[in-house]
Amino acid sequence: MPPRYAFWTILIDHKPTAFRAREQSELMPTLVQLRRTNPDVILKWFARGRLWDSPEQEQAAKRTPTPLERRTRDWRPGGAHKDPRARFQKKSGKPKRGPRG
Repeated sequence: MPPRYAFWTILIDHKPTAFRAREQSELMPTLVQLRRTNPDVILKWFARGRLWDSPEQEQAAKRTPTPLERRTRDWRPGGAHKDPRARFQKKSGKPKRGPRG
């Protein structure tokens, strides 16, 4: 049994509609009726925030690992690639003072 956020849905002109069901067979009569008036009606599987052609396609995508981007220590977002925290570090020119003096 799929989770409630995984379901079959009907798309008209590649836009979502309110026609949703857990089983594909429940939507087939509605799909046939809608195709009589609009040729661009399709049935898709919605899961994990994406549309899939079938639940099997979604399961196959779960099994294939996504490649991780390897970054070195020098990588920083932005143009300069400098550590933004470096400006708050104390300079080592002065000797450290004790608790009173």
